[in-house]
Amino acid sequence: MSAAQHLAWRTRFRWFLAAGTATSAGDGIRLAGGPLLVASVTSDPVLVGASIFVQQMPWVVIALPAGAWIDRVDRARFLAIVTLLRSLIALTVVALLLSGGIAVPVLLGTLFLMGVVEVMADTTSGALLPELVPSEHLAQANGRLGAVFVVGNQMVGPTVGALLFAVEPIWPFVVDAIALVLAATCLTGLHRRHVRPSRPPSGPSTIRRDISIGMRWLSTNRPVRLLALLLAVMNVTFAAAFASWVLYVNVRLGLPPAAFGLLITASAVGGFTGSLIAPRLMRRFGATALLRTGLIVEAAVLAILGTTQSPAIAGLAMLVFGAHAAVWGTVATTTRQRLVPEPMQGRIGSLYGLITMGGSAIGALIGGAIAQGTSLWTPFLIGAAIDVAFTLAVWRSLGRTMKIDNRGAERT
Repeated sequence: MSAAQHLAWRTRFRWFLAAGTATSAGDGIRLAGGPLLVASVTSDPVLVGASIFVQQMPWVVIALPAGAWIDRVDRARFLAIVTLLRSLIALTVVALLLSGGIAVPVLLGTLFLMGVVEVMADTTSGALLPELVPSEHLAQANGRLGAVFVVGNQMVGPTVGALLFAVEPIWPFVVDAIALVLAATCLTGLHRRHVRPSRPPSGPSTIRRDISIGMRWLSTNRPVRLLALLLAVMNVTFAAAFASWVLYVNVRLGLPPAAFGLLITASAVGGFTGSLIAPRLMRRFGATALLRTGLIVEAAVLAILGTTQSPAIAGLAMLVFGAHAAVWGTVATTTRQRLVPEPMQGRIGSLYGLITMGGSAIGALIGGAIAQGTSLWTPFLIGAAIDVAFTLAVWRSLGRTMKIDNRGAERT
């Protein structure tokens, strides 16, 4: 790679990272402001639960057609447009609040629209990155994006959002809108500097046919299919274990509600650290070794949380879990992006998003039922046992389906 090419991709990625920083900060602020706004409008537990459901439902409804559409368009330009649309929705909430309040049905509809555009933005972002960054630098790029996400979305953003809501309910949404406008501006600058890669011409097609092609490709590509299976199982066991996390902290660990936030912070600190060290670990040990290690760590953490009653040990476990999740996520995402052809990044990425959200939803339902019928810590022990069995089942398959060189670049 020439010096000019190296400078070009680094410049493109700086614009992309700046947009991601602004978006993560805005999303983190809204993550606190949104639930607080819902709780201020209604105290009905069903409606409060519905506010979460309507934001997740778009992943089930539109993820697959969104992925197919994203594979047809100029992704940098489309991401800028969608990000600007997200800011307009946030400003709509502000306008409704200034007009004298917001009715519950209108609020739920607005939250659903936020979920729709977030699906479009997240899928486009994941598909665009491999266009911007050379394959050998994808791990580093994903690590930096992961660190930015943890800081903005989990550490700083929610705290700022709660403080802003205490001042005035409109402020979290005002700041979110401003952050998204800044992100859209960065993405516009990126679009001007990014030359879309040429794609082979294809005959007439439909969204349904494109989705079918993507699903067929996933079913026949062993490494990417195995990664999808790993993701599905881990999301089910994770969501099942943590479905009653708030109650677990209070009953099992004997901690007050405020300690719940401290344990989440411990996980976020681990996630930030893991995001920074993941690229270096991937270069040194390769993807297969890290994926295998991650399976072991996840099973061990769930087993520890299922047996301990010590807040200190639980806090340390959450710190380790956060680091593991960041490393595993960086490795799995980078591996997938390297293996998936550029024209199919949107479709495969949307399938992964559907697997993630579907697995989490199923796991939460199962975990809640198990905790209700047994104990709050039983789902952790069951999850650990499933992870151990699954690790043994796929251990050799991971080595057979992926061949890793010293730089961590995968090839089938």
